Amino acid sequence: MAVRHRLIKADPATVWDVLADGDRYAEWVVGTGASRPKSGRWPEEDASLAYEIRLGPFRVGNETVVRQCRPGRGLELEILAGFLGTARFSIELRTWGEDCLVIVDEHPLQGAGAALHNLGVEALIQVRHRSMLARLARCCEDGEDGRRRASARQAAGGRGAGDA
Repeated sequence: MAVRHRLIKADPATVWDVLADGDRYAEWVVGTGASRPKSGRWPEEDASLAYEIRLGPFRVGNETVVRQCRPGRGLELEILAGFLGTARFSIELRTWGEDCLVIVDEHPLQGAGAALHNLGVEALIQVRHRSMLARLARCCEDGEDGRRRASARQAAGGRGAGDA
């Protein structure tokens, strides 16, 4: 299983806002073209997004379905990748001081991806996750700094989403 983590300099509520916005999916998921709702209301369970993966001159239509949603804490997604099969993608948010520890876990479930899964594929997934988490961090840390939101929330006596 490809498990990776990153400390994002924003509170978990800010990170959740990005994850919960289906229109922003392509901003942080590597290789994904513009996303659009396919069914349901993202990120509610069974909601889905359709998008395109570009592999050089080739374009493949994919779909991601929410299998579990824990608002402010994480998502369990199933990636439907046509002939490549399906994969489980989990993203967990944990409060870490004023920041958010993001843990991702991905592994193939069915199809060619599952049949061909090996250490080489695992290494490629790790590289993809590193890039994806860097993109997610940029989405959360840019503009209205996530740390400002966390400080304001803490000054008001509230706790961020994802607190244990």
